[in-house]
Amino acid sequence: MSGKTLRIAGVTRTFPATRQAGPTLALQPTDLTVAPGEFVAILGPSGCGKSTLLRIVAGLDRPTAGALSLDAAPIAGPGPDRGMVFQSYTLFPWLTVEQNIRFGLRERGVAEAEQRATAARFIARTGLRGFENHWPRQLSGGMQQRCALARALANDPEILLLDEPFGALDHQTRELMQELLLEIWEADRKTVLFVTHDIDEAVFLASRVLVMSARPGRIKAEVAVPLPYPRDWTVKTTPDFAALKARLMGEIREEVRKAAAG
Repeated sequence: MSGKTLRIAGVTRTFPATRQAGPTLALQPTDLTVAPGEFVAILGPSGCGKSTLLRIVAGLDRPTAGALSLDAAPIAGPGPDRGMVFQSYTLFPWLTVEQNIRFGLRERGVAEAEQRATAARFIARTGLRGFENHWPRQLSGGMQQRCALARALANDPEILLLDEPFGALDHQTRELMQELLLEIWEADRKTVLFVTHDIDEAVFLASRVLVMSARPGRIKAEVAVPLPYPRDWTVKTTPDFAALKARLMGEIREEVRKAAAG
């Protein structure tokens, strides 16, 4: 499969001391390799460092120690080879749906005709036809996240980074967004690193699930998800799905208790 391999070697993150508290070790030494086309989900209790790790991969934060690379190219800051979708709605409110999706292409100097053609393609794929000229404030939460996903994909990144992108959505919309993301991934096989608190979501989407410990975070377990693709919602009713969910729930509950105990 074409694409680049993400390598994380000995990455740690310590946040500096403040007036109220001393330094905070958020992430213990972390090693991870993500192969081209993999869909990897990261589960863990709140504050375990999973979003910190994702931000470091995105180049939005820097590790205290360790190194990251896509193939031979070190990751030292943001770049078009990585697309990020956040939990909060991060569309530019002064741009329309189409303009938001075109934003990265415009910044890279892509010809306007190609910008429009690419935006039209992802507007169609994410079910946003008819809303091209709407402002973000005119969209539902689910539609805003569809637009954010389209904006990330329009740049054709090597790896897609998603930080609880559906966490603020209602249950029905969340499930529809999961199915949309899975449909796009099954067609394109982009490498995906997906942070979530939701065990069902992780098992439904991922080919591999990483469980992080309570802070300071480390990868404490790695669980392969052998459920065949393509997947639809009915896989959630199967004994194999239930068994994977139970295994992960056991791993997570232990860490949630530790986090709650401080």
